[in-house]
Amino acid sequence: MCVALRENDGKSPMERDQAELLAIRALGHIAADEDLLGDFLALSGLAPDELRARAGDADFLGGVLDYMLADEARLLAFCEAEEVKPQWPAAARRALPGGEEVHWA
Repeated sequence: MCVALRENDGKSPMERDQAELLAIRALGHIAADEDLLGDFLALSGLAPDELRARAGDADFLGGVLDYMLADEARLLAFCEAEEVKPQWPAAARRALPGGEEVHWA
């Protein structure tokens, strides 16, 4: 199923399918950059094959967004590359498991 991202102001609730799509795009962005991938794998403790196996897990995708949101430069580089508004990853994070407790500015 192909789901396109719909406009979101970053404050309105994002639908879970939209959040998962954005997180998968973030994972692709990480995987395409050797430095980001190495950092992400080191922080997560996952091996590359585990990364592929967990790519559809909503809990894991929340962690991908946490990684992106933890560094403003990394977040803005992702948003620019993917042509998404900087507010969207935080809105997406809130839509995934554990995100209701996340309060990104």
